[in-house]
Amino acid sequence: MSNRYIVIMAGGNGERFWPESRKALPKQFLSIVGALPMLTQTVKRLEGLVEPKNIFVITGTQHRSVVLDICPELDPEKVIGEPIGRDTAPAVALATSLVVRENPDAVFAMLPADSVIHDHSNFRSILDSAFQLAEQKSVLVTIGIKPTHPATGYGYIQKANEIGTYGGEVAYGVNRFVEKPNLEKANEYLSSGDFYWNAGMFVWSIDSIRGEFEKNSPNLWASISEIGPRLDAGENIEAVLSDIYPGLEKISIDYAIIEKAQNVVVFESKFDWDDVGEWSAIERHYESDASGNAIRGEAEVIESKNNIVFNRDSGHIIALMGVEDLIVVRTKDATLICKKDQSQAVKKMVQSLSKNKENTDYL
Repeated sequence: MSNRYIVIMAGGNGERFWPESRKALPKQFLSIVGALPMLTQTVKRLEGLVEPKNIFVITGTQHRSVVLDICPELDPEKVIGEPIGRDTAPAVALATSLVVRENPDAVFAMLPADSVIHDHSNFRSILDSAFQLAEQKSVLVTIGIKPTHPATGYGYIQKANEIGTYGGEVAYGVNRFVEKPNLEKANEYLSSGDFYWNAGMFVWSIDSIRGEFEKNSPNLWASISEIGPRLDAGENIEAVLSDIYPGLEKISIDYAIIEKAQNVVVFESKFDWDDVGEWSAIERHYESDASGNAIRGEAEVIESKNNIVFNRDSGHIIALMGVEDLIVVRTKDATLICKKDQSQAVKKMVQSLSKNKENTDYL
């Protein structure tokens, strides 16, 4: 078990959850769903799988103190701040360069910070199977989520033939990865039974992922490879990353590595999962009234249906009358009102606000 590590990706601004999510305190550090911050939930569901000392968190430099505040069990030296966001491929390469310094024989998982998973037991079981496979074979392991509806907001993974059983779970080869589909294609994928949602969860050995970087993203890997020797020479990690990161390509791990690799395998999840990507998702996690209104906080709703109300402003009541299919979010200094089918576009509002210097206090 000592060779196993977890790296949690906790970057991003969570713009689709404005005005609750702000640059200073984005979605992954908030209790959007549940009583605890989403990152804290992610760390706690790993209990019994790896020790806290074997958990890394990669976040923005400005958020290191937040991570340490809400997850005090973590080793501060393993909470790493990126000076600027460069998407997930640089984060994975950075993780690889850091984990190998801890243990050159390590196998590690890359997990997002903000997934909602209630079935912790089956989550740990599938992850344990993924670790077993990655320890035995030179493969890139991912965990696919069995679709429950024709979602158009997720990428998909098409499975191939069985390749074996590990820890009691069947692993499959991967035919292909596909981008977010239209509704017609999503229905096809759901009906076929051969497709999974891509949850962005991966497990691999140091040698496996390093080999793929060297083959498919050599320039990125060459830059990241400078980090270890400079740290060994006594340089400060913040200074090293500030020097290297601006020159890195902004690219996702899917584009840089996963979609090019020939050795990707997938396990089917047996746990619930939701990436809670926008406000419309939270109604799946809060009980609705008889008219379909999902309410968190103080609100009064009359002759209205299928609305989402999220009120963080104590002492202020939200009153809805004669409306439907709305999202209403209230914080101490901002209010959002939009149609539910526009929740994916909330980031456009953030972008609009950022163009006016007078509005930057609200970002």
